[in-house]
Amino acid sequence: MPALSPNGQPAAGQAWFASEAGQALVQSELPLIRRALGERPAPPWAWFAPCPVPADGCGRGACLVAGEDAWEGALRCGLPLPFASESLSTVVLQHARAVAGPIDALLEECERVLVDGGKLHLIALNPLSPYRLRWRDTGLAAGEPLTWRRRLRRAGLEPEPVSRGVGPVWKIQVREETRDGPGLAAAYVVCAQKRVVPLIPVAGKAPRVRLQHGLTAG
Repeated sequence: MPALSPNGQPAAGQAWFASEAGQALVQSELPLIRRALGERPAPPWAWFAPCPVPADGCGRGACLVAGEDAWEGALRCGLPLPFASESLSTVVLQHARAVAGPIDALLEECERVLVDGGKLHLIALNPLSPYRLRWRDTGLAAGEPLTWRRRLRRAGLEPEPVSRGVGPVWKIQVREETRDGPGLAAAYVVCAQKRVVPLIPVAGKAPRVRLQHGLTAG
């Protein structure tokens, strides 16, 4: 039996991102991610990636890669995330639903650690793309933008109404340009902003402050 990822999916799905087809998609997404991290140079950011990626030159932040049972990088952690509440300006979830879970708990944690007005960039596989045949039978999960927007709202984030397609359509090639709407692109990005807390606190709602220590490296 193959090793399982945190949400019970075969680790083979995660390994797909290291394949030629997977790397073409990951490399297509890197310019978009680097721009997102550069938009808000402070406070620091967090980038959750499906495979090792070059994060040098992106400023101050933590790049964590999905492992078989934890996120790994400068630290090793699970949920809740090892960041203080309202401490990050930007969070990038690069195919987190495909390789790690539970996703709703992760989205709630992203909302917690973002500053007011902070931004989440969520990149997901496009179920309508012909490129889906290249990840078929790997255990990877794809979802529609509408479903993601609903999840983001439940987590307390305000998603933008239009997603952007990124990556190849069928050929294994790097395509760095983004397009309005997912179209037939292999992936798309949905951006969401943390709602600004009102100056007058809502009655009965206490602020959430939490810091979770990372797991020790194995």
